Parts: sequence; C-alpha cells; structure tokens
Amino acid sequence: MAAPAPRWMPLLCSLSLVAGIVWAASWSASAQEIPAENGSRGEVVNEQDRPYLLVLGVAQDGGVPQAGTRSRPRWQAPGFRSLATSLAVVDPAGPSRLLFDATPDLREQLAMLDRLAPVTASPGLDGIFLTHAHMGHYTGLMFLGFESMGASGVPVFAMSRMAEYLRSNGPWSQLVSYGNIELKAIHDRRAVEVTARLRVTPIAVPHRQEFSEVVGFRIQGPQRSVLFIPDIDSWHEWDEAGTRIENEIAAVDIAYLDGTFFANGEIPGRDMSGFPHPFISHSLERFRDLPVSEKRKIRFIHLNHTNPALNPHGEARRHIESLGFAVAEEGERQDL
Repeated sequence: MAAPAPRWMPLLCSLSLVAGIVWAASWSASAQEIPAENGSRGEVVNEQDRPYLLVLGVAQDGGVPQAGTRSRPRWQAPGFRSLATSLAVVDPAGPSRLLFDATPDLREQLAMLDRLAPVTASPGLDGIFLTHAHMGHYTGLMFLGFESMGASGVPVFAMSRMAEYLRSNGPWSQLVSYGNIELKAIHDRRAVEVTARLRVTPIAVPHRQEFSEVVGFRIQGPQRSVLFIPDIDSWHEWDEAGTRIENEIAAVDIAYLDGTFFANGEIPGRDMSGFPHPFISHSLERFRDLPVSEKRKIRFIHLNHTNPALNPHGEARRHIESLGFAVAEEGERQDL
C-alpha cells in the first residue's frame, strides 16, 4: 500500500483548521459499560456547551506524502500534507477530551488540539479508544512513554487481544509497567459511558487481525451520533457475518467510512482486487439507492496517498459529491 503514487495524481489542496474550540481539562476515569443504544438521545443542550467531534486526520496509516515518495512537492509544502486518520471528541461540560486511535502523527495532532484549546496538563487526554493493531492506529502511544511525554495513567480503551498485545510486547509493555497508560477493557456492542453525555460503543468488523481484533466505534452524544469505521475488508463480508452497513448508517447521524482506495488501478502495475478494503467506487454503487438523507451522512475517511479523492478539486471528489456523498477533511467539526 506504500507504492509510489502515479504521476497523474493531482496535488492536494491545503486544508484549513476549524477554530474557536472550547475545552477544559480533567475527567473522572470511572467509565462504566452499559447496554448499547442507537440513535440520538434527544436531550436539550445549550449550543455552546454541546459535545463535539473533530477530525484530526484523514489519511491511511502512512499519511500523505508517504515514506519513499521522493519526488513529491508535498515534502516542501506542508499545506499539501494529510495526517493519519484520527478523531477527537470534546465534552466541555465533562470536562473531557478523548482520542480515537493514536497515530504516528500524534505529535502534530496533539499540537493541533493544543493550539485550538490550550491546556495546562500534558498530554491533556482523558482517554484513547483504539480500533486495532495496525501501524496507523496505535503506534502513536509511543509518545506517551518515558522517552517523550512521560504521561501518567492515560486510559487506553482496547479489546482483549489488543490489550494483551500492548501488555505483552515491547516497547508497548513498558508503557503499561511504567504506568504511562492504564488499559481499560471494552467489548463488542457493549457501550462505555465516558461522561454523563457521551457513550462509546465498539463494533467488531472483519479486517486483518494479525495481532488484535478490529473494531469501529459508535460515538453517542446528547443529540447526535457518529459511526467511525476506518478499516474493514468489505461490506459483503460484514453481510455474511450478519451485519449490514446500511443498518449501522441508519442508526447514526454521521458515518465516517473506510475510503482507503478509490478504485482498482490507482496503484500502477498491481491488481488491487484482493486488497482488504472496499473501494469507494464499490461503496458508491452499493449505496446508490439510499435516500438522499442517508447519503448525506456518509463521509469517506482513511484515504491512501494514491487516492484521487484526496484532491478537493479533482474529478474523483466531484463524482463522489455529485452522488450526494462527501469526503472527510482535517479540522472539520461535528456537534454531538
């Protein structure tokens, strides 16, 4: 997946950050598992006090530009970069700040949060929810360690195999033994009440499981909910396991879905038909008959550096948007 991008790949346009984020620092670490619930909770919340979600990165694990792409103008132009996929969720009333996946770009992503919402404590994270043990989703934990921030007791929410992998393999095991992180067990389809107004539900998905389970998350706020599935082998495999993505989309207000590759052929010289991700082109076909209101929920994320949909002015992006869908952008905010 780290193959050089084809020469026809359009340059990325710089993405601007959303400003004006309100944040405050501490959170009770006594998260409790509760029965999962779908849909919005219908509570009346002051607009300025509402929990919200921020997109901190939209790229596949290796980021954009990717290692080994030497003759790329993006190396000299920071505005043409994309960070690995990650979300943050903030509850001003908690107060609480959560991270979904700890990427290799964690330094920049924490700096992004701290520029917009300065905090006294470091790292200023009240919980990290991990999807799985592929490099773009957990390796940023290293910055919490002895050689870097030397964090203390950051709650890391992980499925059982994921937690055991961190506990049993260096250098991650040192984070546990030194108390930099505190592992918190989560389970498929069992919601965790993070604050009185935020619930997070892991959802197991079919994807390569060399070292851990793979999950997405449903993030439930007082008025709106979000589905986050950055990696999945295919929607068809999920069908066979008894889960239809259309039902999951129907249960939320926004759906960030795996958009790693746009179509077969974007990596020259390779047959991509067996790649463990649903092409955006296939997703567009599958979702074409959804109501307009459902299409508008879908925002593709986790884009490989070869994906032409990264270009906000390119043909691929125009095609996606003409059909009623969207592509996630760094810095975007969704109120919960």
